[in-house]
Amino acid sequence: MNIGVDATCWNNNRGFGRFTRELLTALFLLDSDHTFYVFVDQPQNLSIKSENVEMVHLDLKRPTTKAAVAAGRRSLMDIWRLYRAAAARPLDIMFYPAVYSWFPVPLGIPSMVTIHDAIAEHFPDLVFPGRKGRLFWALKVRLALWSCRRILTVSCAAKREIVEYMNADPAMIDLTSEAPVSIFRRVTDERVKMAARQRAGLPPEANLIVYVGGLAPHKNLDGLLDGFALASPEIDNVHLALVGDFRGAGFHSNYRNLRNRVSAEPALQGRVHFTDHVSDEDLAALYSSALALALPSFSEGFGLPAIEAMSCGVPVLASNRGSLPEVVGEAGIYFDPYKVAEIAEALIQISSDDVLRQRLSAIAETRAGQYTWRGAAQKTLGFLEHMQGA
Repeated sequence: MNIGVDATCWNNNRGFGRFTRELLTALFLLDSDHTFYVFVDQPQNLSIKSENVEMVHLDLKRPTTKAAVAAGRRSLMDIWRLYRAAAARPLDIMFYPAVYSWFPVPLGIPSMVTIHDAIAEHFPDLVFPGRKGRLFWALKVRLALWSCRRILTVSCAAKREIVEYMNADPAMIDLTSEAPVSIFRRVTDERVKMAARQRAGLPPEANLIVYVGGLAPHKNLDGLLDGFALASPEIDNVHLALVGDFRGAGFHSNYRNLRNRVSAEPALQGRVHFTDHVSDEDLAALYSSALALALPSFSEGFGLPAIEAMSCGVPVLASNRGSLPEVVGEAGIYFDPYKVAEIAEALIQISSDDVLRQRLSAIAETRAGQYTWRGAAQKTLGFLEHMQGA
C-alpha cells in the first residue's frame, strides 16, 4: 500500500508537532511492506533512511508552521502545490497527523485526518483572538471532515467532544494515544537539576510547582494564579513556574496579561516565574525537581505534559475536565477548573503531604510506562490498513 503522509507541521513546537514527529518516526520503524510518501515543506530532522520512505520536498511561499496558525492562512498557490504533489504520487491512502496542516488531495484518495481535540469549537473566544482566524479554521476543519473517510484522535474525551462540537459520526473515529519520549525519565543528579533551573531563571532551592504548555486563555492560567494566590499563606515556601513559549507559536497567547497581573499582585510577586520555551533536556530536569505539574485547563485532547511529567515520577494537579482524568488516572489530584478554592486546596495538599506525594509519584511512573509511541504507531497503521481493506 502507498500511504501519503502530511508532515508539514513537523517543525511545530506545540503538542501536535510533537505528535507528528514521534508518531511518524515510530510508524516508519515498524516492519511493513508499505511505501510512505512524506510531504514536507521545511528542513526536518527525520534521520530514518529506509527504502520504503520517500521524502517529497515542497517549496512553498510560506511554510505551514507560519501559514496555518490562528492569525494566518495559506495562499491558494501553496494549496495548489500541495494538491498537485499528492496527485502526482500513486497514493492509496492519505494520512494527516494533524488537521492543523490539512490540505486537499484528489477525492479518489481516501484519507484519515487526526483531530486532537475540539477545543477551538468548544471555546472559540478563548482560542482565536479574531473572527478571521476563527472563520478560516472552521472552513478548514469542515472541508477536512467532509473529505475524509476516517478520523483519528487521541483520547475518549477528545472523541466525545469531536462528536458533540463537530457533529462527527462516532462510528468513523478511531483511537490512538500519545506517549513520552525517552528523554523524559526521572533525573536524579542534583547538579543537572540545578543547572536547568539556573538556565530557566528559577530559584535553585525553592519548592516548585510547574505548568507546561501554551499560555492561551483556555489553559486557565488565570484560574491557577487565583488558586496560588488564595493558597499563598499556607504554601509560602512554594514557587510556581509557567513554562511555555511567550509568543504562542502563532497561536493566541495571554502572556502579556498574565505577566502584568503577576507584577501587580503582592501574593504573586517574586513567586511566579515565566521561563519561555526550554529544551527537552532541561524540561525533564525541571519536572524531576518539582513537587508536581499543574494542568488547570478547561479542556485537553490528551495532555502530553502530564504523561511527560509522570514519566519523571511527578504527580499531576489536574483539571477534572477533558482527557486529563483518563490519562493521569490515580497519579493525580483533581479539581474543578472553575472553582478557585479547589485549585488552592490541591496546591496545599501536594505541597504539605510528603507521603501522598511519594505515593502518587510511584503510581505516575508506572502508569506512564503503559504509553509508548510504538504502540500508538501500531494502532494507527492498523487503522490505515483496515481503511484499505474496507
